[in-house]
Amino acid sequence: MDSIRETDSSNSENVSLINVSNNGGTSIPSSSSSPTASRYENQKRRDWNTFGQYLKNHRPPLSLSRCSGAHVLEFLRYLDQLGKTKVHTPICPFYGHPNPPAPCPCPLRQAWGSLDALIGRLRAAFEENGGKPEVNPFGARAVRLYLREVRDLQSKARGISYEKKKRKRPPTQQIPTLPMPPPPPPGAS
Repeated sequence: MDSIRETDSSNSENVSLINVSNNGGTSIPSSSSSPTASRYENQKRRDWNTFGQYLKNHRPPLSLSRCSGAHVLEFLRYLDQLGKTKVHTPICPFYGHPNPPAPCPCPLRQAWGSLDALIGRLRAAFEENGGKPEVNPFGARAVRLYLREVRDLQSKARGISYEKKKRKRPPTQQIPTLPMPPPPPPGAS
C-alpha cells in the first residue's frame, strides 16, 4: 500500500493523507497535527503545501508520483523571482563587492542558504509523506548541482566565498599531570 500526502486546494494549511491500495481503492484516514509543532516543522509543512500548490497549478497539473528533479528545478527557478537578495551580474561595477556603495539595477534572487534549507525541508517532507528515499526528486543530482551552481555564482557576485566550516571539537578536559621524577643518572641500575 502506497501513501502520499496531497494538499487540499481549498485550504493550503489543510493536509490529508490519502492511502492508495493495490486494487485502486482510496481511503482518507483522519489526520491530526500536533499543536506544539516546532518552528522547523511548521515551516516544513508550509513549504510542502506551497510545493503541492505549485504541482496543482502546473500546466498540465502534475501528481507527486510523476514529479522529477526537473520539476523541482522549475519550482526553484519560479521561487527565484520572489527573492530579496541582490545578486550582481558580471557586467555590474559592483560585481565581487560584498558591500556596494551605491544602488544598481541587478536582479533580486533567492539567497543560496534559503534555497538549500528549503530543499532540505522538502526532502524530509517527501519521505515523511510516504515517498521513498531512492525516488526523492529533492535529492536528485540535478538539484544538488543547481544548488552548487547558485552558491558559487552568488559567492562570486558578492565577493564572499562559502568555505565549509570546520567542525569545532569540544574542549578536552585537562587532566592535571604530576611532575615526573627525574630520570636516573647514567650508569645507575
